[in-house]
Amino acid sequence: MKKLFVDTNIVLDLLSQRINFFEASQDFFTQAIDLNIKLVVSTLTSAKTHYILKEQLKMGTVRSSLRKFKTLVEVASFDDKILELALEEEFRDFEDGIQYYIAIENACEAIITRNKKDFKKSIIPVLNATEFLKLII
Repeated sequence: MKKLFVDTNIVLDLLSQRINFFEASQDFFTQAIDLNIKLVVSTLTSAKTHYILKEQLKMGTVRSSLRKFKTLVEVASFDDKILELALEEEFRDFEDGIQYYIAIENACEAIITRNKKDFKKSIIPVLNATEFLKLII
């Protein structure tokens, strides 16, 4: 796999060092970067991550973390087409619909998430970080 879409929960696991999830997310990012796999996140992920982290960390720390993180990933935006696709689909979570179509429109080969059930209709593989690591090791 050369290009993966990373869902918000994996980013938050890493940046907020979530107990029980940090190690897998850290290993995922390390291995993917070492293998020169392009990692894609959405502008939606950036905004949501900032919003959640500012409740846990000082503002300067949040912005510094996001600046550093941004160097590891490609940030993909969404436009009217993606919004329309997400509105037409029956994703239980509208945000997941947006994330899914950003992954599709950016030719990602898989989605990495902890909430696989949210992407039941996916036409590309949906893996959690541990499953991905087992595939490449």
